Amino acid sequence: MQRLEVINILKNDLNFTDQSIETLKKFTNFVLRENKRYNLIAKSTENQIWERHILDSAQLVKFINFSSSSLADLGTGAGFPGLVIEMFNKNKAFHVKLYEKSMVKRKFLIRVIKDLRLKAEVLGDVRDEKLDSDIIVCRAFKKLDNVIQVSREIAKKPHKLIILKGQNAQEEINKSFKSKKYPYKLEKSITNINSKIILMDID
Repeated sequence: MQRLEVINILKNDLNFTDQSIETLKKFTNFVLRENKRYNLIAKSTENQIWERHILDSAQLVKFINFSSSSLADLGTGAGFPGLVIEMFNKNKAFHVKLYEKSMVKRKFLIRVIKDLRLKAEVLGDVRDEKLDSDIIVCRAFKKLDNVIQVSREIAKKPHKLIILKGQNAQEEINKSFKSKKYPYKLEKSITNINSKIILMDID
């Protein structure tokens, strides 16, 4: 899927504005430039950044209630999906918090936020910080049982969990639910036929 095709989906299916698209273009250029010095995304995915990283992150806006007060992105890395969600967000009262333990990546995120005039807040390792958001998202953070443990032990209740997972999503759910089950839904990813988005409500 090429850049123009992804941009059409962002505009027509996900309601990204022209202004948001322009910000995403600057962001991708920023990531690709800095990736020459730092390992922000896998080098093998650079030429697919619009599909593999931007669209994969952007599809989560369909499941987010932007009238909530805040969203936490655990292990955001180069800002996926948190910064992409922030670029879509039109509610000034909605607050995006990016949790990342790598100092190199935190410095990158702070520069991007400043240069692109975004509102997101950069925080450290989630276990060293306060986790008080209504919505928690993550992509390539940890295995599901670890995410649920963080969600159960550290996060304020109730909250919604939105997790991007690969083809083993159901298997991870079955393994994680051995001691306690939570209501959940599985949605198909628009970037990969085998990938899934797990939606859970944690009380």
